[in-house]
Order: sequence, then C-alpha cells, then structure tokens
Amino acid sequence: MRFKFLRMFKFIMKRLGYTVFVLLGVSFLTFSLLHIAPGSPARLLLHDAATEEQVRELEIEMGLDRPFLVQYFSYVTGVVRGDLGTSFFFGIPNSTLIMQRLPATIYLTLMSMLIALIIAVPIGIIAGVRHGSLTDFFAMGFAILGQSISNVVLGLVFILIFAVSLGGLLPSMGFGGMGLRGLPFVIMPATSLATSFAALITSMLRSGMMDVLKEDYITATYAKGISKHTIIWKYALRNASLPAITVIGLQVGTFLGGAVVTEQIFGWPGIGTLTVQAIGLRDFSLVQSILLVTSACFVMVNLLVDIIYTIVDPRMSLN
Repeated sequence: MRFKFLRMFKFIMKRLGYTVFVLLGVSFLTFSLLHIAPGSPARLLLHDAATEEQVRELEIEMGLDRPFLVQYFSYVTGVVRGDLGTSFFFGIPNSTLIMQRLPATIYLTLMSMLIALIIAVPIGIIAGVRHGSLTDFFAMGFAILGQSISNVVLGLVFILIFAVSLGGLLPSMGFGGMGLRGLPFVIMPATSLATSFAALITSMLRSGMMDVLKEDYITATYAKGISKHTIIWKYALRNASLPAITVIGLQVGTFLGGAVVTEQIFGWPGIGTLTVQAIGLRDFSLVQSILLVTSACFVMVNLLVDIIYTIVDPRMSLN
C-alpha cells in the first residue's frame, strides 16, 4: 500500500513538473500573439480626441514601451510571486476579477456535467446491453440529433420556448447564485451545454458496452453463474467507460475555460464573458491571466483523469 502511494505521489509530482513547462509555453504564446495584435490599450483608455503624444505617455506609464522580452519576463516573475498583474481597463488585480467570475463558470460546468451524465450513463448502458432493441434505436436517434444541433441554436430555442412562449417560466439571462434560488437561472444554459455532450457520451458508452460484452472474460463470468446485473455494473462498465472518462475530462477542461458563446447568450457572468470583454477592450494583461488560469485548470483536470484511469483499470501503469 505504501509503495503504491509513493508511486502515485511520484507520478503526480512528475506531471506537475510537466505542467510548469506547459504553462510557460501557453504564457509565452499568448503574450506573443497579444503583443503583435493591432490596437493599443492606451488608445482605448483615453478619449477620442487624445493626441498621439498623450497615448505615448500612457503607454510608457503602463510599461508597454519596454522591449517584448522585458515585458514578458516581468509578467512571468510576477506570476511566480502570485501576482497576475492589474487590469488595464478595470484598474484592479486580474486575480480579483477572475475569482469573481470563476465560481459562476465552475457552477455552470458542474451542472452541465451532472445533467449530461444523468442522461447519458443509463441510456448508453441500456442501449449497449439491449443492442438492436427499441431503446437502442431511440438512444442512437438522441446521439445523432444531440451532436447535430449547435449549442447556440439550442440555447436560443430554449429561450424562445421557456422564457418567451411560456411567459417567463425560466429566466432568460442572469445568475441567481449557486443555491436553490439560482437553480432556475442555470437550467437552460446548463442543458444547452449538456445536450451535445450527453449525446457523445451515450454513443461512446453504447459502443463500449457492445464491444466489452463480446469479450471472452464476460462469457467466462456468465459461466461462473454471476448475475447479469453484477457483470454489467462491476465488470463491463468499468472497461467500457474508459474512453468516456477521457472525453469527460477534456470537456470539463473546456467548460472551465469558459463556454464563451453560451455565457454570452444567457448573460452568464463567467470566465467566458470576461474573456470576450477583455479582448474587446484590448486588456492584454487580463486576457493573459485568464488564459493562464484556464490552462492550469485544463491541465489539472487531465491529471485527475489520468489518476482516475489507474483506479478504474488497475492494469494501466502510472508510467
């Protein structure tokens, strides 16, 4: 047990070491792209009648006149100290802005994943076990339809039905908090995000269950007199779920990065909306910090997925 724990600890530390290089690469690439992007934050902060000299003075004050590598090194050293910089436009620390918006995005992500799994897991398993049945037919219909409809279109349809046609049954915009009072606000955006994802997981679980149930070891377990329920949930599902776990991890990372379009449609005050605002305002410092934080979230989620892999399938090595 102790040896297994040490191996797990070593694996996590190794992956965290790789994460440092990944985040350095992300920060450098982002910094480079924003540096060459047209437009000046100083020009946006000043009034339209501002002269070039006034713009230049503000750029010097903001440190935008310094060489590229000097600006980048200053940014990285600040990040190492825990300082993500200050927003050019809002004038407050980027970390404060991000932490104000991140809980809303996390809440939307968790609700979307919950809805998707509640729909996909039972449908996918039943369709895989009862291949060729009416249930399988409806499951495949849902999988095809769900992956064909855009989240944008689905979100607008939800607003038209539940917020307009049904007399405001559900609020079309806003964030009501993460308690019961906020539940009506999250239903439509979370469902619109969850639909295509649930369709994908349904399809993957169905295919996985169909393949696993044909394996020789499943036939052997039947021969031992083990109940069908136990075989499906204890043996078949464990192996059939591995591809789905990978997709779930990637999707969680994507959602945490901000479901930009969905947040815009429903007026959701999350990371996606903040990113759009920062880009529109040429707030380069804030954009860099958002991308760095979301990249870190994405990497950590994938690390968690790798650990779950080794728990679900002990045959997989931590190497």
